[in-house]
Amino acid sequence: MSYKVKLNIFEGPLDLLLFLIKKEKIDIYDIPVARVTEQYLEYLKLMKLLDLEIAGEFLVMAATLMHIKSKMLLPQDETELEAEEEEDPREELVRRLLEYKKYKEAAAHLQRMQEEHKNVFLRKGAGDREKVVTDDGMEYFEASLFDLITAFRKVLQEVPRKTFHRVIKNKFTVGDKIHEIYHILAKQSRMLFSSLFSNAKDKDEVVVIFLAILELVKMREILTIQKDFFAEIEIVRNPELVKSGQ
Repeated sequence: MSYKVKLNIFEGPLDLLLFLIKKEKIDIYDIPVARVTEQYLEYLKLMKLLDLEIAGEFLVMAATLMHIKSKMLLPQDETELEAEEEEDPREELVRRLLEYKKYKEAAAHLQRMQEEHKNVFLRKGAGDREKVVTDDGMEYFEASLFDLITAFRKVLQEVPRKTFHRVIKNKFTVGDKIHEIYHILAKQSRMLFSSLFSNAKDKDEVVVIFLAILELVKMREILTIQKDFFAEIEIVRNPELVKSGQ
């Protein structure tokens, strides 16, 4: 199976680190590098499994995290410790994260100010997250790419291990799954992300379904929404398309 997904919504390595820090409720000034590095590398593996185009900056950050981790694990003699007692291998990374976080918050604030003068259904929510008003008047946050990958990871973990090695002739494509999702949304206004995988027979089918979701997100045909950060993800048709009758 080969299906390269090019996403213009793709986020960078600092976005992934900030996502992990918020998800794990980590103090940004005291990052447990070994733990964060392990999770960061796990997300990169999932991206490779999905054949997502990973920018070189993700690999550079992986190398940076591994370097910081090794420096923190290496034993130091007392003289070196005295000379470097004020130096923390994480210091530069923390500085970059804080600067990037401020930049994103400032950009989100400017975007909100601009959109206050427009009559649109999308507007910025807390931080840099999109806030969506659905056709029932309820407000939700739009799930980020990393939220989707987190949900995908959970689905993979729930697939019985024996199906990972079952030889099944796949008779489905990303296009097939896109049409299935369209068909479901024609009958109901929304669905749970997890419900799309309930009848998946093996890991390959899980991957194809997820790629179909990413493709629909890329085309802005659907929105992936959450009631709160890290809450269960729901899928709805893009309200703009519903209003225009498409």
